[in-house]
Parts: sequence; C-alpha cells; structure tokens
Amino acid sequence: MRIPPRFAALAAAAAVAATLFTGQAATAAPVPAPVPAPASAPAAVASVGGICYSALPDEAYDTLQLIDQGGPFPYSQDGIVFQNRERVLPAQTTGYYHEYTVITPGSPTRGARRIVTGRQYMEDYYTSDHYVTFRRIDFAC
Repeated sequence: MRIPPRFAALAAAAAVAATLFTGQAATAAPVPAPVPAPASAPAAVASVGGICYSALPDEAYDTLQLIDQGGPFPYSQDGIVFQNRERVLPAQTTGYYHEYTVITPGSPTRGARRIVTGRQYMEDYYTSDHYVTFRRIDFAC
C-alpha cells in the first residue's frame, strides 16, 4: 500500500516532536484518532462515517496524489471552496473545505464522486453520491 505524502509527513513531524519534548527518538508515530462529532452536532454530522484508504476506488488515489502535488487538476472546478450547504460535514467557516473531482470512468460529466479536504491536516472526506453521504478517509488502513 502506498503511504500518502501527507500521512508520511505527519508521522515524521510526530517523531520530531517526540524527540524534542522527551529527548528520545520515538519508535513509532501515533496514528491520529478520528475526531468524534460534538454531542450537540446535528444527526447528519454525527453520521459521517469512515472509509479505509485501501477501500477507495483507484481514481481516488489519483485525486489524492494530485492534491498532494498541488495539481494540475483535470477540471477547472477542482480546488474550489466547498460550501457544505447540505450540512453533512462538521460546521466550519466558509473557505475551510475544498472539493476535488474523483473521475468516474465512462461518465460524460464530472460524475458524482468527490474528495473534500478540510484545512486541518489529513482531514479528507470521500463521497460517491454527490454530497449525500461522506466518509472520512482513514489512511491507517
């Protein structure tokens, strides 16, 4: 399995931080735990599920790689601000989320698949049904 650059960078940063704070090199970097929805969150936010990186469609790997590289992206809409109008993702300020197309083979349009990234490091969501449901990508599996 390919380890995405953003995951490798997070592990390296955790190891450096552990060395700085303890004076000893860390043997393994901790894997960030999923962030639970606040108790007061709407049911839609609480229902955001998870998906293993290894379970994503092949085209999603391509999209994540392009995000890590900063493009170039196949569609002019890639990288635009995702408004979260459906309120399925946790509420954030405008500009927090950005969306990218996951190409759907055989589709004459952009299709329904997207990856939405949050400003927080490694906060990536996958939707295969055009924002009806989202699953947070777990890079550890």
